[in-house]
Amino acid sequence: MIRLYSVVKRIKTFIFSVQAKIKVRKFGPNFTVNNRCNFTSRTEVGSNCHFNGLSIQGGGCVKIGNNFHSGSGCIFITSNHNYRGAKLPYDETSITEDIIVEDNVWLGLNVLVMPGITIGEGAIIQAGSVVIKDVKKLAIVGGNPARMFKSRDALHYNELKSKKLFY
Repeated sequence: MIRLYSVVKRIKTFIFSVQAKIKVRKFGPNFTVNNRCNFTSRTEVGSNCHFNGLSIQGGGCVKIGNNFHSGSGCIFITSNHNYRGAKLPYDETSITEDIIVEDNVWLGLNVLVMPGITIGEGAIIQAGSVVIKDVKKLAIVGGNPARMFKSRDALHYNELKSKKLFY
């Protein structure tokens, strides 16, 4: 029974990965999609990236660096309604901004990233967080809105990075 589960899981990962590769603009080697995801044609993904359920919404570009990992239920929003337009509560135009995720970033379950955000290298975003401001390099953030509560150990991080020890 365990063996059958493993085979089914590998088949699903293969199918989800192929579907994603057709949709994204650019992707690097070892691009793995383990669960249903929604990418746009304005998405670029680096090497060794693993997705477990991410949805990208809106018309903006999303650039994801190398060695990225996401939990399930994550959402990137790249467009908002224009509430400053000619109608109430908003008009038919959108405000679109890109999202940039640098190398070695890890998102927990159900993370929401708003338009115009840059998530710095090596950052960790806690499950359930709502990211409304840029996240600094090596920051560990969480909450709604997400706030930095800790940093990764820079010496340890750089040692692992120099030895190319990526998962």
